[in-house]
Amino acid sequence: MSKAAALRVAVVGVSSLIGEAVIDELRARKMTFAELHALDDERSVGRPVTGEDGVESAKSLAVSDVAAFDFSRVDLVFFCGRSALSERYAEAAAAHAWVIDGSAAFRERAAVPLVAADVNPEALNAVGARGLIALPGSASVALATALAPLHALAGLERAEVATYQAVSGSGRGAMDELAGETVAMLSGKKARGRAFGRQIAFNVIPQVDALDADGVSREERRLWQETRRVLDLPQLAINATAVRVAVFFGHSLAVHASFARPVSAAQAAAVLQRGTGISLIEAGSTTEFPTPAVLAMAPDKVYVGRLRADPTRDRALNFWAVADNVRKFRG
Repeated sequence: MSKAAALRVAVVGVSSLIGEAVIDELRARKMTFAELHALDDERSVGRPVTGEDGVESAKSLAVSDVAAFDFSRVDLVFFCGRSALSERYAEAAAAHAWVIDGSAAFRERAAVPLVAADVNPEALNAVGARGLIALPGSASVALATALAPLHALAGLERAEVATYQAVSGSGRGAMDELAGETVAMLSGKKARGRAFGRQIAFNVIPQVDALDADGVSREERRLWQETRRVLDLPQLAINATAVRVAVFFGHSLAVHASFARPVSAAQAAAVLQRGTGISLIEAGSTTEFPTPAVLAMAPDKVYVGRLRADPTRDRALNFWAVADNVRKFRG
């Protein structure tokens, strides 16, 4: 890209985990931009932008107040996962620039394209010289990315999924809670249980986000709504259980998928090996299967393993998937 054509970029919500990751990615990929603006609410104004490791970069940026920013100054804006900021500023920014929103604020709006880059990039065709694009949640991205090539192969009819979601999906405070509780309990002290209403260290909590009146959590509802929309399968049957686990980074998914046409594990493996945004970990490899401790910090891929036929049903497969929930977008 020529210097004359270099984008003017703003990142809103830079003090969040995702905001830090976006800044790191822009720098790591050596993206050519004419300007880079770090924006957040007034509580963070003036602070230097640090990387995910908490270290201030040599090319330090100071945080500016998003409320005072003129979005006509930029071509591209990333909103980084905080719904309050997106609800207040994203539509105004989209009148001047391309806006990529990582929060849940606009995912349910039919007029706003919901885009998972490795699944439905054609949805971007609806966006002109400026406009608003929503990103699905990170568990939805991982599920849709793995299911898309299998649907093309055999016609997906149903998916049952249990997600095991890292505490970083609830932000920095939840990560601090897990670290603090772990140290406290190893020292013989009691866990505080503040971030999730109960102990998270050495624990598994079968609830992510609030429960609706029917007992379904909002995360479970988002998972099936977003996956259906990204795959363009509005009637797809998805049964989901979302679980919070004592892991810092990396969502994991146990998936059981049923198909309209016969499909073998070998056929599925061949398709997944060619899939976009997927890395298949085969049983004979040295890695053997994906785990968040090993692969969750390896961005840009959904790692699939434990692929096998379902012994209880015809035309069905079981598999396990892991993805970085901060960089393999979102939440």
